[in-house]
Amino acid sequence: MLITLKFWKWITPKNVSFVILMLQFCVIFGQQKVIVIDSGHGGNDTGAIGVNDIQEKDVTLGIAKEILWLNKTLLNDRFDVYLTRYNDTLISLSDRSRLAKSLNADVYVSLHCNASYTSSKGMDIYVHRTNSNEENLKESIGMGLSILEESTLKLGFKKRGVQFANFQVLRENTTYRPSILIEMGFITNTDEANYFLKPKNIRAMALAILMGLYNYLNI
Repeated sequence: MLITLKFWKWITPKNVSFVILMLQFCVIFGQQKVIVIDSGHGGNDTGAIGVNDIQEKDVTLGIAKEILWLNKTLLNDRFDVYLTRYNDTLISLSDRSRLAKSLNADVYVSLHCNASYTSSKGMDIYVHRTNSNEENLKESIGMGLSILEESTLKLGFKKRGVQFANFQVLRENTTYRPSILIEMGFITNTDEANYFLKPKNIRAMALAILMGLYNYLNI
């Protein structure tokens, strides 16, 4: 089932129960895809610190937990979702990749927030240009575009596109599975930082990412 813009317009506080029930009935049962959601930073590594002292590590963990919760409640555990961290602890980059390997994950999604000294804003998706598995590179780009489309269309974030980067978590995962790193907005931008201060917006971002994954993995 493709989640369309028309569908999203129905999601209001008054009919959310109906929406959840409808999605549960529409799930196409099959082999569960294993998804690793990597919450960037943690512990003494705050990541970027933005407007109003918002910290990247808190935003990424909050959204990861919401993805886990929405997969369970909204999609009736359609996916087998694991987080690289469930609390405010620092996990090494190598251990994040080792977790995905040990779980034989189907996809790897790393969550981050951007920062800039300028007035930059919007969402980026990063993938790793690998020569060892071109198919996973194509799949990574496709997955990234699906999430980017869902997030920018539904949430109003500027679409900055899919870009290449040599981030360790991408380098260590893309050979084995489609992998992306999402920069979910600039917390140094007042509007986007204030957006992430509201719990309902944390859930909205999580839902957009989850629906992007849902649409892509069910094609």
